Order: sequence, then C-alpha cells, then structure tokens
Amino acid sequence: MKKSISALLCAALLIVVTAGSAASTVFINFPTAATTGAVYAVGAALANIWNDNIEGIQVSAEASNGGVQNLGFMSMGDAQVSVAITSIITEQKQGINTFEGRKYDGVRVLSALYRNYNQVVVSSPSGINSFEDIKGKRFAPGAPGGTTEVETRVHMTAAGMKYPDEIRAQFVGFTEAVDLMRNRQLDGAWIQAGLPTAAVSEMCATAGGKLISFDEALIKKLTGEFPWYNDDFIPAGTYDGQTEDVRTTSITITLIVDESVPEDIVYNMAKAMWENIGLLRGAHNALKDTTLEDAVKNLADLPLHPGAERYYREKGIM
Repeated sequence: MKKSISALLCAALLIVVTAGSAASTVFINFPTAATTGAVYAVGAALANIWNDNIEGIQVSAEASNGGVQNLGFMSMGDAQVSVAITSIITEQKQGINTFEGRKYDGVRVLSALYRNYNQVVVSSPSGINSFEDIKGKRFAPGAPGGTTEVETRVHMTAAGMKYPDEIRAQFVGFTEAVDLMRNRQLDGAWIQAGLPTAAVSEMCATAGGKLISFDEALIKKLTGEFPWYNDDFIPAGTYDGQTEDVRTTSITITLIVDESVPEDIVYNMAKAMWENIGLLRGAHNALKDTTLEDAVKNLADLPLHPGAERYYREKGIM
C-alpha cells in the first residue's frame, strides 16, 4: 500500500471538482533535482508547457535530492511525474541495491530526455589527477537519496575501491559542494547531470576546478556489466579551462510517470511536450540535440506508459 512520507508534496492525483461545473483539475506533483542542475530547469519548463497547453491539469515542479528520492516519492504516492536515470529505475523494479526491501514496479516511461554525464570535478591544489587519486581526499559523493551518490558508489566499487571508507565523504548537494570547494574545504565532488552543468561551471570558473577522466578499463567494465552505461566523453571547451575531451560514462535520463496516471492525460503530456520542444530546448543546452525519435531509444527495456506509447505509435516512431 502506498503511504505518504513527505509533508513537502501533496497527496496523489487530487481531484477538485469546481462547484456548479463538471470541470475538474488534476494536480500532479513533479519532483525534479537540485536547482543548479539541468533537471530542475527542464522540469520547470515542462510544467509550464503542460499547464499552458493541457486543460484540466495543474503540474507543480519542485526541487528534490534527485532520482532516488524521486522514485521513493512515486512509490509512496507523493509524486506522479518525475525524472530518473534508467539504472536506478531498473533497481527499483527489481528491489535491489539502494531499493532493497523497497521494490516498486509501477514506474512507466513518458520519454527519454538526454544523456546524464558522470562528471568528477577536483580542485587544482588537491593533487588529484586520476580517479584513483580520490582515495583519502575530502570528497562529495552527492546528497543522501540522490542519483549522484549511487553513481559514486557504483564507480568506486567497480574500480576496486571501498565506498565510502576510502574517501573523507561529505554528503552534500551541488550547491553546497561549490561553496565548500571555493572555500578550500573540499578536494572534489561527483556531479551527474546534463552538459553543461551550472555547478561544474562555477567550480571551474571560481574554485580552481578541473575535470578528470576515467581510465579505459573502468569504462569497459561498467559498460560490459551494466547495459545502461554509455562510453562517452565531455567535449573540450564545455567548461572554462577544459582544453581536452574528458572520458567518462553517461546514462539516459528519462521522464517518468506513475502507472496510475490516466492514459489520456499521459498522451496529452507527450503530445504537448513534443509540440513545444523548441521551448524545452531553450530551458537547457542538454536538450539542444534531442529529437522525437530519441524519445524511445536507450530505455534499457523499461516499459512506456500506454498513453505515451499511443502517441509515439501515432507519430510512427515505434
């Protein structure tokens, strides 16, 4: 049974019937991520698009700690639409790792969005020049309940490191990590987001930050073991002082919806999103190359919501 766990988010799919009218409004809660990342900007833009173009719904986009917390909200009925990467959605469906004892199979995909890049930023004075050099350093793996912290754990474990024992962990979000690095209280931070990410831009421009690459062996191990990882790179010039491409991994980040949301509403959400994709691209550069055909790609075999599937079949991309 779903049970409310958050005073920050309203009860699921509250229906308010206007007196003297047959019209009703469906209130949809939409947790996103930290305010300095791409997800928050994209989520706010999506909420505006849906509110302006779909009669009978009111979508409220909120900041959150990211994908793990978002999926928790959804499983408990405190969110109906959200954003998460394919890896942790799969873990929740299977009830493993972070979601051990918290299995929930009700999440459906509305659309793939873009690639979320694993970005390890370190301060120049820290002496960190490789992933292995993080050992013993003051490092921010991400906020508790967030996707970033999960990614730090997965990558460190794959590299043969003991997480979090081999770092002096400070579990903070992007904004706090920027301030700590600027004040020389932090040697590095893990940021997972679309490109470019405001937090990484600030670290590189104001805190002497630089990006480090993953070695080929680590990337091959991750892409071989987990089907959702992409062998990827952050192009040179993405951030201040970045003169070379940075080797890393990325995962597809998806727009998700709970199975309880009616098919017609989800159909209209998909339709409004793609008919206003220009506005959405304007919200963040991470979406600048996103096309309708990308909506159903790299989903790691996760199921689409029937409403979204109906729209994509009508458009001929399935």
